[in-house]
Amino acid sequence: MGLLITTEDFIEYIKLAAHRIAGEKDYVTKLDAATGDGDHWVNMNSGFSAIVNAEEKLKTMPIDEALEVIGMIMMNKIGGSSGILYGGAYLAAGMKMKGCETLDEKGLYLFLVTMVEDMMQRGNARPGFKTMIDALYPAVEAYRSALDQKKDIKTLFSFVKNAAKIGAESTRNMEAVKGRASYMAEKGVGHLDPGAVTMYFQIEALCDYFEARID
Repeated sequence: MGLLITTEDFIEYIKLAAHRIAGEKDYVTKLDAATGDGDHWVNMNSGFSAIVNAEEKLKTMPIDEALEVIGMIMMNKIGGSSGILYGGAYLAAGMKMKGCETLDEKGLYLFLVTMVEDMMQRGNARPGFKTMIDALYPAVEAYRSALDQKKDIKTLFSFVKNAAKIGAESTRNMEAVKGRASYMAEKGVGHLDPGAVTMYFQIEALCDYFEARID
């Protein structure tokens, strides 16, 4: 059985990600306090909570329109550079999938690859900079590889989730190129990047939710 993702499905994934982020307040805040301003959790939780609050409105839309509205919510509610990056990425994904009312496994890949490409361009970042890209980029590459190898959907999601986890963990040994951590003497080495960690939470939620829908 293939994957069919409606807007309602996508919002259920968002709710799962929002719940995970909400439950990690102390952990994420501690990570960010070590290398950043300590407000990453507050910003991310605010953005995802606002999306959940717009659930009923979003569910009435085709998925391309819903992605654009989510992008605007993120840009307005997350704030700072993360808001611009997430908001811009969702807006770009919505525009890329103009006319799509649902997504299949290739459509979900297009969503993720559009996100990472937009974030990299908008943020002038690439893998190894100790950012959210270090979780998202390997996840997208794992997705691409699984599609190329014609892996079954459950295996595909397992690969994607594992790649994001390893990517987030790899930031511990990276030197920060951007953000407050890049100005520290040790450039954040020894600490996980909170943006990569919350990105992993989202990818994990996405994979867990859609994997569970496959018979």
